[in-house]
Amino acid sequence: MPYLVASDLPSLPAGERFRALVERGGILQLPGCHNGMAALQAKTAGFEATYLSGAAMTASMGLPDLGIITVDEVAFFIRQVARSSGLPVLVDGDTGYGEALNVMHMIRTFEEAGAAAVHIEDQLLPKKCGHLNDKKLADAHDMAAKVAAASKARRHLYLIARTDAVASEGFDGAVARAKLFLEAGADAIFPEALTTAEMFREFARRMPGVRLLANMTEFGRTPFFTANEFEAMGYAMVIWPVSSLRVANKAQDELYRAIVRDGGTHKMIDRMQTRAELYAAIGLHDYEALDASIVQTIVPEGMPQR
Repeated sequence: MPYLVASDLPSLPAGERFRALVERGGILQLPGCHNGMAALQAKTAGFEATYLSGAAMTASMGLPDLGIITVDEVAFFIRQVARSSGLPVLVDGDTGYGEALNVMHMIRTFEEAGAAAVHIEDQLLPKKCGHLNDKKLADAHDMAAKVAAASKARRHLYLIARTDAVASEGFDGAVARAKLFLEAGADAIFPEALTTAEMFREFARRMPGVRLLANMTEFGRTPFFTANEFEAMGYAMVIWPVSSLRVANKAQDELYRAIVRDGGTHKMIDRMQTRAELYAAIGLHDYEALDASIVQTIVPEGMPQR
């Protein structure tokens, strides 16, 4: 049903729903959804929560993932992804968009936009995708201050601290950072850019009882693992951050090239979502029925007399 009707909306805050999914056991699978339609399709496929990637947001705007976009621009994406599907959404909070007060502003803005969870990372600006080289790390205590600020600002948001330290500081440094971030108020830890199953298992071994998030991005430093494999390695959540955007962009590129080559879209019809499929996905008829149930147009019978 349309998200406009209050009785059709979840009664619990998004953060509480996300926490319940994480704490029920098993592994929570979070597909990247770069817009509202992707979130609708993820829900139809059976997912219970979604992920909003900074890399996907910026790429959809034609920008690189270097910490360029603003809190309000991210909030625009949060609103459409959270509203369209009604599913809890984990949001990439990059480095928090500044220092402690900026982080608190981000948390309040994201919660008000409908976010269920956020992760922030211990890089310095200009930040990079976690699977690229030459990342510059923030001081661990400065990052802990951001986590503490985020924890103080939230009402229900589930808070995940990401560390990119394994590549430069090894497991000892990354684990020390993770413990510091947990003490500051993080609910879970996201160790980024691990490169082998042994590394994933070792990090989990060193963080007993801590809920961990794994990143299964394509074309990065991490080999392909399934959700079940991550669960067996000790992880509670897994994201596929940019997969939906990669597939959509590839298909869109093929469409444009076909139009140039063939003079039209006639050879791509079988690759398209039909009009009926689109209307079913966005619930057009539900919206029409809702509109008709509220207001019926009354045609005036004549002009009033003076």
